[in-house]
Formats: sequence, structure tokens, C-alpha cells
Amino acid sequence: MLQNPGASLRYSTIWLSDIHLGYRHCKADFLLEFLATVRCDTIFLVGDVLDLWSLRNQWHWPATHSAVLRALLERADNGTRVVYVPGNHDETIRDFAGNAFGKIAIEKQCEHLTANGRRLLVTHGDEFEALIRCSALTRVLGSASYSALLRLNRHYNHWRAWRGQPYWSLATAIKNRVGNARRAIDAFELAALDYAHAHGFDGVVCGHIHQPCTREVDGTVYCNDGDWVENCTALAETVAGELELLHWPRLREHVMRAHAANDLPVTPLPRLPRRATARR
Repeated sequence: MLQNPGASLRYSTIWLSDIHLGYRHCKADFLLEFLATVRCDTIFLVGDVLDLWSLRNQWHWPATHSAVLRALLERADNGTRVVYVPGNHDETIRDFAGNAFGKIAIEKQCEHLTANGRRLLVTHGDEFEALIRCSALTRVLGSASYSALLRLNRHYNHWRAWRGQPYWSLATAIKNRVGNARRAIDAFELAALDYAHAHGFDGVVCGHIHQPCTREVDGTVYCNDGDWVENCTALAETVAGELELLHWPRLREHVMRAHAANDLPVTPLPRLPRRATARR
């Protein structure tokens, strides 16, 4: 981790999804750096913040995962508007829609009006799967393949780090070269666009498929803020209302260079205690 990265990025709104706290492939350390670097007025948590599916199968909760929750709660306590739109991996929390956890509001879906007047639907995106023809067998096989791909991705990036190279998502690169995966992604994006247009929105912001993207079709904008399992991305709205994808591994390099140019130390944080990673 960067030592005290500082707040060098300022946006009006940030969207984060598919953090998957409780899942061993979650990049919580990168997210903590990102949150320490970015300041904004509103944070939308667009589902799968907690991976209750994974936690039911095997308990995995490092101290960094608790630190992410603390960072979000502290943002809310300090005046940042934080809205939690649960996804399918944390769907139990949908039962509390209309309530709040501390100062974090919980909503099944919500609307966001950008500074330049666009009405955006904010929703996790798992509801769009019903609009895509995909057999249960295909989903099961896809899930097993994805887990293997993430293991490969982890080992590959350990090797890159050993060589002094920045993080790069091998998993995303492979997915984009597999025909069936690419077609499923395209179908999902078009389903989300159709849904937003049919309900009178100018666009939609979602997550779910771990595929960061911004595109516009016939005046309707589709934004997927990505994930913190393989891509480490967020969607941001500038003060002027423009939308852009932020890729933390690339931004991280800029932050490190800025620190070096200002003679600021960029050293690892102390290691977290091993007992915090206990499993059952």
C-alpha cells in the first residue's frame, strides 16, 4: 500500500460496485488506497459490496476488509452522502431498503441527476439477466471457469509485482477474447440500455458483470463501474457532470510519481496482524 497517499482527486460523485468483501480475490488493499486518494460529495455502492455467498461457503475476512467498511462508514459520518444499492451476492440487505445502516442509506434502485441534467438509473444489474438467454448449465460452467481464471490472475500479478511491474487484469484480457463471454457482455449491456430507455431514464449505472465500460446508444448512456476483484475501477462524475471511468492501478502510478516529485515517501504500510485472517 501507499503510505498516506493523500487526497489528490476531486469528483462530485463516485460509483463503486462488486467489491466482494469476504471473497479471497477481493482487492481491498487497492480500494483502501483509492478511498484515501479520492474526495467526493456522494458515493453510490452499486451492489455486491459484501460477498455473502462466498462467506457462507468459506469464511475469509482479512483486516483490510474491515478497514474498507470503516472507511465507508467514516465517509458517511463526515458528511459524504453514501447510498447502498445491494446486489445478488448481498441480496439479503435488499430486505432493508428504505432504511439506513448508520448514515448509509439502503435502496433497491435509485435515481441520480448529473450536474448537466442527465437522469441516471442506479441499479446493480442482476435483474437484466432475465432479459438474456443463458442456460443454468452455462452459468455454472462460467462460474467455475471464472474462479480458475481469478486464481491464474492472482499468480500472474504476483509475478508482475516481483518484476516491478504494475497490476494488470489478465482475467479481463482473456474474457474479452472468448467469443461466448463477449457476446454475453454485449447482450447484458444492450438489455440494460433498453431497460433504462423504457423507464424514461437518460442512462443507467450498474455493475454485476465485472466489465467496466461507458457507451452511448441512441442518446442513452450505459455505464458499468467495474469491480474490485479483477479490474479495480470506479465510475466518477466531474463537477461539470461528465462521466469517466477511473482505473486505480493506472492512477496509482500517477500518484506514486506525484509523491516522488514532491519528495513524499511512498513506502509500504505496516503488515496487518495475521490473526485477522483467521478462517473457520
